[in-house]
Amino acid sequence: MSLNFTILYGSVREARAGIRLARFIEKTVLQRGHAATLVDAAERRLPLLDKMYKEYEPGTAPAILQELAQLYRESDGFIVVSGEYNHGIPPALKNLLDHFLEEYFFRPSAIVCYSAGQFGGVRAAMQLRMTLAELGMSSIPSLLPVPHIGSALTPEGNPNEPRLAAITARFFDELEWYASALQHARNAGTPY
Repeated sequence: MSLNFTILYGSVREARAGIRLARFIEKTVLQRGHAATLVDAAERRLPLLDKMYKEYEPGTAPAILQELAQLYRESDGFIVVSGEYNHGIPPALKNLLDHFLEEYFFRPSAIVCYSAGQFGGVRAAMQLRMTLAELGMSSIPSLLPVPHIGSALTPEGNPNEPRLAAITARFFDELEWYASALQHARNAGTPY
């Protein structure tokens, strides 16, 4: 069954290595027969959160928020690609996430994290789990941490290590299971 995934990437730094990982994830989703849309905070340039999408009168939200709301409502799951900035998530990622709420409900999320060091961003991932649960898109149990992001992938997003492809396959098997199960449950109705 084909699923529709939205990939959220939240670094806006000029020299960002994590975009390689976001591209790898996008290619992997497509290779597995699913639809993928990469939402890159550096390209979307959302304003700092003043009002959530739901706080605008119908039809008055900025066009970028209208577009993202529609995209999110059509998604079967979210893949969040996060670097680790001072043991936390990038501020642009938090801003990207916080503009919406109901659009995420009853859809799983999966955390792909990275860092320049050996821990692969797992400290940021722990913070991100709490945020994603609060937003109504709880994360699947597995993480996909990528250490040494500067050398892990080529600029085009191809892995430099065969290990990454192997662990990614198992990660996606789990995400697909959750996304399919929740898609089926959403089709039968939600609590609200």
